[in-house]
Amino acid sequence: MLTDVEIAQNTEMEPIIDVAKRLGLVEDDLELYGKYKAKISLEAIKNLEKNDNGKLILVTSINPTPAGEGKTTTMIGLSQALNKLGKKSVVAMREPSLGPCFGIKGGAAGGGYAQVVPMEDINLHFTGDIHAITTANNLIAAMLDNSLHQGNPLHIDQRQIVWKRAIDLNDRALRHIVAGLGGKANGVPREDGFDISVASEVMAILCLASSLEDLKKRAGRMVVAYDYDNKPVTVDDLKATGAVTLLLKDAIKPNMVQTLDHTPVFVHGGPFANIAHGCNSVMATQLALKLGDYAITEAGFGADLGAEKFLDIKCPQAGLKPDAVVIVATIRALKMHGGSHKTDLNNENLDTLKKGIANLTKHIENIHKYGLPSLVAINVFPTDSFAELSLLKTEVEFMGSDVAISEVFGKGAAGGIEMAHKLLKILETKESCYHPLYSLELSIEEKIRRIAEEIYGAHDVVFTKKARNQLKKIKALEMENLPVCIAKTQYSLSDDQTLLGRPQGFDITINDLIPNMGAGFIVAIAGSIMRMPGLPKVPAANGMDIDENGKIIGLF
Repeated sequence: MLTDVEIAQNTEMEPIIDVAKRLGLVEDDLELYGKYKAKISLEAIKNLEKNDNGKLILVTSINPTPAGEGKTTTMIGLSQALNKLGKKSVVAMREPSLGPCFGIKGGAAGGGYAQVVPMEDINLHFTGDIHAITTANNLIAAMLDNSLHQGNPLHIDQRQIVWKRAIDLNDRALRHIVAGLGGKANGVPREDGFDISVASEVMAILCLASSLEDLKKRAGRMVVAYDYDNKPVTVDDLKATGAVTLLLKDAIKPNMVQTLDHTPVFVHGGPFANIAHGCNSVMATQLALKLGDYAITEAGFGADLGAEKFLDIKCPQAGLKPDAVVIVATIRALKMHGGSHKTDLNNENLDTLKKGIANLTKHIENIHKYGLPSLVAINVFPTDSFAELSLLKTEVEFMGSDVAISEVFGKGAAGGIEMAHKLLKILETKESCYHPLYSLELSIEEKIRRIAEEIYGAHDVVFTKKARNQLKKIKALEMENLPVCIAKTQYSLSDDQTLLGRPQGFDITINDLIPNMGAGFIVAIAGSIMRMPGLPKVPAANGMDIDENGKIIGLF
């Protein structure tokens, strides 16, 4: 079979103007980035507010494994299938970060015959949104350090600076640095560090903003440090709000591209779900709802991370009400959760499959806790046996969830027809009774416990001394009415990535709490999670190249 990049390169794309016209948009609504990419103007977005909303479907998955789950591929293929059935479906998804692209993933625009194109552009610099976010983040850092250098008029306590610099690469050497060395003319020496750009709060506010004005307000209230009286110092205090918003004036506009069969797709915003809230922009999701009868979106990693944050942070802030959830699973990944080694996944093993299904079962239970109907999409591989597929179907149906086979990777829209039909039946026969997991009136500690115990299945939550001190500060600053965004490993329901399946009796350790006032949530750092990843021993970048004719190889 052809590689993903070869399939994409063999596809004849439609001009993005023609794709947009099928949604009722005109050329004046678009800001073109070449022939096949465009941003939607803010004026066009405002004009669409009067349109009725379509149905909102979230695509999530089990906890990811090296065996692969195919969540993004399934989401794209589902929308392709709905359009093949004559429905008007639009995708809203995140844009890839260069860090994982050059690190492990090699790309994140779907796969096989369920891809978004031009995949090379989307996976690389695209329209420059993440670069704008990086620059805005680093402008704030530069103005903060300049304030220190110019006599520290804001009385910033250097021991309580919480704003870090950012870069959109996996670079572990930048996690902890010392800045300002080289003498008095080069600034004030202090400890500093870098986050990956998609973990920056600037990314979070761009993805949660409902308008340019909302973005500006969110930018102004971002906390960069605390003064000697333990009061927060904000971007407004640095007088950087206007300049930051100016740098993001184009990045806030959703990007429009297409699938291999010309299904319209909005690709906009890309916070990670293990260290941020893991959802594409509110504005892109609302566009999909206003322009399609069915808006298909995703949330990063497993349902314990992305889906929880979509349902407890994004939906309440944006006033979104999802209608159904699709949970993606593979036989191979479930066998890994049940104890199979990666080298044994091609062999039938009903015992490890049955054990691994416990992971899927927990995610189904969690989605039902939000009052939402679910559909399990089994992303099939040629090595899946009839007995394994039968066992998985039986177990899923016993849980009260519908189940469908997905073959979109190899067949495109045709491989998602069963999935599309079952989703339509769910939307017709089952009512969404969506509600968040917790009330914002609860304390931050109570919210963390609710997520850890109800969603992860934890026995208890342990707060370190540093986290306890942060809880006191948050209460003193009257920030307790915010939702919680837990940063933890994506590989396990626990905060220990080695505990696969459905672990029991474990504790969640909260090491730190970081108020993100602009984004409107408190980040809780669980376990050993870091906000700057490192490269693997053999980075995906090693296999990437471009020939003299401009043809790209190695993206997958």
